Amino acid sequence: MSDPSPSERYASYASDKRHPVLRDFAGVYPFPLDDFQVEACRRIEEGHGVLVAAPTGSGKTIVGEFAIHLALHTGRKCFYTTPIKALSNQKFNDLVDRYGPDKVGLLTGDNSINGEAPVVVMTTEVLRNMLYAGSRTLLGLGFVVMDEVHYLADRSRGAVWEEVIIHLPESVALVSLSATVSNAEEFGEWLQTVRGDTTTIVEERRPVPLYQHVMVGKRLLDLFASSDIDAAAGFVKEGAPVNDELVRLARDDWASSRVRDRRTPKDRRGRVKPGERRNVGNGRRVWIPSRVDVVDRLDRDGLLPAIVFVFSRVGCDAAVRQCVQANLRLTSPEERDEIHDFVEQTLRHLPADDLQVLGYHDFLDALTRGVAAHHAGMLPAFKEVVEELFTRGLVKVVFATETLALGINMPARTVVIEKLDKWNGETHADITPGEYTQLTGRAGRRGLDVEGHGVVLWQPGMNPRALAGLASTRTYPLRSSFAPSYNMAVNLVHQFGRERARELLELSFAQFQADKAVVGLARQLRKAEEALDGYAEAATCDRGDFMEYARLRRQIGDLEKGAARAKRADRREEALTSLERLRPGDVIEVPSGKFAGFAVVIDPGLSREGPRPMVVTAERQARRLSLSDFPTPVVAVTRLKVPRNFSSRNPQMRRDLASALRSRTHDLAPPPPSSSTGRRVAPPRHSDEVDRLRSRLRDHPCHGCPDREDHARWAERWFKLDNESRTLRRRVEERTNTVARQFDRVCEVLTELGYLSGDGGELAVTQRGQRLMRLYSELDLVTAEALRAGVFDDLPTAGLAAALSALVFEARRPDDDAPRVPGGPTGQALDELVRLSARVQALEKEHRLDFTRQPDLGFAWATYRWAEGEDLDDILTATDLAAGDFVRWTKQVIDMAGQVADAAGDSPLRQAAREVVQALRRGVVAYSAITD
Repeated sequence: MSDPSPSERYASYASDKRHPVLRDFAGVYPFPLDDFQVEACRRIEEGHGVLVAAPTGSGKTIVGEFAIHLALHTGRKCFYTTPIKALSNQKFNDLVDRYGPDKVGLLTGDNSINGEAPVVVMTTEVLRNMLYAGSRTLLGLGFVVMDEVHYLADRSRGAVWEEVIIHLPESVALVSLSATVSNAEEFGEWLQTVRGDTTTIVEERRPVPLYQHVMVGKRLLDLFASSDIDAAAGFVKEGAPVNDELVRLARDDWASSRVRDRRTPKDRRGRVKPGERRNVGNGRRVWIPSRVDVVDRLDRDGLLPAIVFVFSRVGCDAAVRQCVQANLRLTSPEERDEIHDFVEQTLRHLPADDLQVLGYHDFLDALTRGVAAHHAGMLPAFKEVVEELFTRGLVKVVFATETLALGINMPARTVVIEKLDKWNGETHADITPGEYTQLTGRAGRRGLDVEGHGVVLWQPGMNPRALAGLASTRTYPLRSSFAPSYNMAVNLVHQFGRERARELLELSFAQFQADKAVVGLARQLRKAEEALDGYAEAATCDRGDFMEYARLRRQIGDLEKGAARAKRADRREEALTSLERLRPGDVIEVPSGKFAGFAVVIDPGLSREGPRPMVVTAERQARRLSLSDFPTPVVAVTRLKVPRNFSSRNPQMRRDLASALRSRTHDLAPPPPSSSTGRRVAPPRHSDEVDRLRSRLRDHPCHGCPDREDHARWAERWFKLDNESRTLRRRVEERTNTVARQFDRVCEVLTELGYLSGDGGELAVTQRGQRLMRLYSELDLVTAEALRAGVFDDLPTAGLAAALSALVFEARRPDDDAPRVPGGPTGQALDELVRLSARVQALEKEHRLDFTRQPDLGFAWATYRWAEGEDLDDILTATDLAAGDFVRWTKQVIDMAGQVADAAGDSPLRQAAREVVQALRRGVVAYSAITD
């Protein structure tokens, strides 16, 4: 690097004089600040708000730390907000180390430490609640840092960010830190609109260059062919050439898949297992790298520490076991001693019995070898230990799910991605370019690594060019997930009144994006309307009004299509009726779909949404079917006895029942298609009207035109474009004032239920609505309705805890089996919660809303037993919950109990809810220190 010129030295000197606080702040760091950091800090010192969008690991948080430094220097407060508690806890520890415990506080719902300190780290929900409550803690607030602000795209919690941004006082400077998003300028433009003077700073270069590889067997191949790839860029340019050897391997792999090698071991989904051979063309073989192979190769090449993203909790734990069983050791004796002492000291407060249940000794053994897992199913205290040891460089390999990439500060030299698809809660879906960038962005530790490395493991069927597309696409655009909730509505009306609340909601990023989209839609609409005039002119006929003639033709076609639809609807109604007649033990033939063939009915699955019978097929599969599987009516062809204690989850029971089914249907012919009903097919409807229109068509003067079909083609284009124009016009109308219109519908529901009063003009919050103001959960309105109906009154402590759990818990995967729940008054309360949610859902449907889900009873039994004082071992054994899930959901029940206590007012329920908190906060739940 050349020495600065005299003019550059003078410019730097002049800038230092204008930004004295930045000069002092920068002197603390052992490295010079990057240009984007300097620019952002200068803008903050000059009084601007800033939005900084930069790659993961680029040092965005230095900008936030400067805001803290400036606040302390000028005698003001600074709040540092994060989307998740674990990130808040980590930032709190960092700031305490730097500024001391007297100047730093923490507020996360779980923890309240020194909340009136000049610097307070908090989750965004806590700040939102402060703004609605008009908390005195806001006095003297000068800066708010919003770390990971791109989180406002989160479907379930993103709206909180926009609420905070809109409602913060104008005197507060907002420092927004975001991962690289492709529409940062648009987001900055919105911040400028709602917050005033805001500077957008986009940095697309990484401080540590990132190189992309594919691991094939034990070989590490470059993903890109070109040696001049700009690895310091935030993303590789699209169209960068792919390594020819990877392309050849993919081609050979595809060729080999045409000739199946039955000896190749596969997992249940047909994929080759890691570490197994697969034949490829020309007699060569490619190894699917095993996890131990991966770690060995990275260790040999000096590419540790590494994070290996597995996308499965079970897979993470299995990977650790595989490394231990292979006797892998990545630590020195001195490091092993240091790890052992740290873990013993950190976890000394956990009960010995609970440690045994949690597999503590296996956990410690793996840690001392330098290997660990990290996922949401782990005890928070265990995850905190892994994070600290990895940051210290003592743990060398962490097998993690993607939750680690959400903001926890755990950079590595190398990031490995096992597969390019993951379970998204509904299906296995390919990871997106944004997710790929977020994951690989962890590679390369600033100040420690010269370069970072992203490695994808070879899998059969891999397309290297598709992988290159993931690595060369600029990451995702930021899309608002904002929608007014019931709690938000009562708080806004209480604080601002209805009209002002509507104006504030029009300032949301959601409406800003909708309005910008309307401009493009209106342009399309104008072009379409101009084209319509041209099409109508081209369809002109000298014999008469051809558009009138064309409409007659379309009417005839519509009537004939309508008759066909009506026939299909009749058939669907017959199929629905036949499903409603099914009983357990009926043997039916599933006529189509993936599970076509004979099956025995286990449960008819009757509900308000329609029948969804649970069946066991002759292939031993237990599945719940729907009406889409029955295009024709179904009838029982025979019956089978189903054991009373039959469980569809028991493989042996399924095998026995499938065997009996095959025996019973061996010589049974399927019923003829019409055997399910004796109804005669009705003659086509509207036939008289069709005949009348056909007569008019023949008599029309344009019918005999020699150019009739040419005119007709132009007329059809006109009708098609006219239909598209109407759709565009509707979309324009729908996108105008969308957020405010939804707010109006929310207010209508709240007025009908008595939470707001008024007649469509100005509204007021009722006493019932004041309770709702204190309830921030997803099922806020159901909770308020339960309070009103007295559902929680007189429940014992454990029963109240179980009832509250249904309002926060959501199972990771749907379970067809009914969950076990406590009986007596607690069971009655749970049933009433389900009924209340159904009533709220029905009311929402009337007002074109869809907010409320059904309460999930899957955690009620575990919560009840824990509140009763049972041991952790007994509860985890009796449920499918991992320890981390149990602790996390229990803490959410504790938080819910606190909200109910606040909303209950001066009543016995307030004390009962507080007793729930005391009963649940024990053992591993109480030991949170400052953990997630």
